[in-house]
Amino acid sequence: MTTSTPSLTAKKSLVVTEYGKQNMFAYEAPMQLEENYTNYPEEAEKTNGRWAMIGFVSLMVSYVFTGQVLPGVF
Repeated sequence: MTTSTPSLTAKKSLVVTEYGKQNMFAYEAPMQLEENYTNYPEEAEKTNGRWAMIGFVSLMVSYVFTGQVLPGVF
């Protein structure tokens, strides 16, 4: 049997089992909303482009050193 007791340091409550163990993670986490969400698509596009450039450079480096496009496959 579990009972809920109020916490002294926070507004959340603790759940105590019949064995006296406390579970302080038995509450639902509050939603976190980003206030400035307008810049996200531009930043995501830059990040995707940078990862594509890293992939292309690593492809070229592996071709120079091994002579294969995908070493071990082609």
